[in-house]
Amino acid sequence: MGRKKGVPEFEETGPDDFDPANPYKDPVAMLEMREHIVREKWIDIEKAKILRDKVRWCYRIEGVNHLQKCRHLVRLYLDATRGIGWGKDGRHPSLHGPKVEEVESE
Repeated sequence: MGRKKGVPEFEETGPDDFDPANPYKDPVAMLEMREHIVREKWIDIEKAKILRDKVRWCYRIEGVNHLQKCRHLVRLYLDATRGIGWGKDGRHPSLHGPKVEEVESE
């Protein structure tokens, strides 16, 4: 007994027969959808880690000019970290900013 040789194949999209209105209708599709979501989250997290390492490298190499020379990497890193993770906060990334309260005008 040993491991199978080769690379496992993954589908790029979620299962076609998954119904978000009634997820328990097909338990196999529900589990496939859950695995798809987890896999996509892990990919996003790893992309953010790679960008973080690039930002660290840029800060070390550029020294005192890092604010100007590494700005594009920092923006990419901040955009990559917005909305990922395992928290219960399932909001859209555009809603993660500070709360804007409406002021009543008289």
